[in-house]
Amino acid sequence: MGATTIWERWDSLLPDGTVNLGGMTSFNHYALGAVADWLHRTLAGPAPAEPGYRTLAIRPRPGGGLSHASARLRTPYGTAASAWRIEDGQITVEAVVPANTTAEVTLPGGERLTVGSGRHRWTVEHDRRADLAPLTLDSTLGEVSDRPGALAILTGALVRRVPELADHLKHGTGTEAQDTTVRQALALLPENESVLAEIEEGFAALPR
Repeated sequence: MGATTIWERWDSLLPDGTVNLGGMTSFNHYALGAVADWLHRTLAGPAPAEPGYRTLAIRPRPGGGLSHASARLRTPYGTAASAWRIEDGQITVEAVVPANTTAEVTLPGGERLTVGSGRHRWTVEHDRRADLAPLTLDSTLGEVSDRPGALAILTGALVRRVPELADHLKHGTGTEAQDTTVRQALALLPENESVLAEIEEGFAALPR
C-alpha cells in the first residue's frame, strides 16, 4: 500500500485509499518500528557513528538465508544509503555517503576502511557459512548480543571481576549502547587487560 514506515496493522489504509475506521490505525507504530531500526542499522548497515550522522557506520550483516538488503535515510547532510547483494559466491556492497561526511565501513568478512562522500562499491568473495564474522574486542555490543553464547562470555568475565555488575547485566545492553565496541565499553574498567584477554579468548572459541 505504499507505506514508508511500520503500521500498527496491515490494513490501516484500505485498498481504496481510505483510513480503516476500526481503530488501531497508527501509521508509525514504535512497537513494530523497532524492528525497522534493526533492519536499517544491523541487516542493511547504515547507522550513525557520531551524533547527527556527521560520521556514518556502515556494517551490513548478511544472514538468515537472505540474498540482498538495502536501506536509505535522510540525514542533515543528505541521503545516506547502503545495500548488499549475494550472487555467485560474491557479495557486492554499495554505499552512498552524503556531502561533508565520512563513513566507517566494515565489509562482510571483517575488512575495515574509511571513505568520504560519494557513491562507493565493493565486491568481495563470500561464503554463506561465514555470515557470522569472528567476534573481536572491536565487535559491537549489538554483534555480541546477536551471537549465541557470546554475551555469556562477556558478562561472565565481567561478573567474576566486578560482582556488583551482576544485576545490571541481567538487563542486557540498551539501544544506545548497541554500536559501542567491547573495547570502548570496558575502557574505564581499571586494570582491564586480563578481562579483555579472557573475553578475546572466549570469542575465539565460539563455533562458526
